[in-house]
This record gives sequence, C-alpha cells and structure tokens, in this order.
Amino acid sequence: MIQHLDKTNFEQTIADNQVVLVDFFADWCGPCKALHPALEELANDFDGKAVISKINVDQNPELAAQFKVRSIPALFYFKNGEIVGTQNGVHSKSVISSHLNNILKN
Repeated sequence: MIQHLDKTNFEQTIADNQVVLVDFFADWCGPCKALHPALEELANDFDGKAVISKINVDQNPELAAQFKVRSIPALFYFKNGEIVGTQNGVHSKSVISSHLNNILKN
C-alpha cells in the first residue's frame, strides 16, 4: 500500500525505513495520474523491502521546496535517510522496479 506523507510523518518515515521511494505529485497532474497504477503495483511488489510513498505538492509546498521539485511527477529514492537517486516524469514499472532493486542490492 502506498503511504501518503506530509510534514508530520516524512522525516520519521525516511529515518525508520532503509529504502523509500517518494513520488511528488498533484491531483491535477495527468502524468502523475498515469504513474499511479505502477506505483500501486510496486507497493505490493516491494512490501517489506521498500516503502512506496507519495507527497502532494499542493498540500505540502514546504517539502516540495526543500527538495527543489520543479516538475512533477518527481521520484526521489532514499536509502538510509540519504537521496540516492531521482527521476522526473513518467517511467514504466519495470524501470522503477529495476532502480529499486539496484538500491536494495547496494
């Protein structure tokens, strides 16, 4: 299941989990909506191995600004609390899955 993050639970989620994928999105964003089904599947595929999460940029502008999100969807990959990768735009489930698997291996 995708976790929805905001300023109240973001830091704790990043700190408590080894690998976290954060999708910065907005409800009005067509490409964000197109990416959502793949993220739902990835949340199931990586259950227990990585956290798949979303942050609404309209409801959390301070987090979007903190990470200098200029376009959405924006994917941020965290490992042990540090950013280890980013991707902008819509990517296939297989591309995101491959990236997550590489992070888990290293």
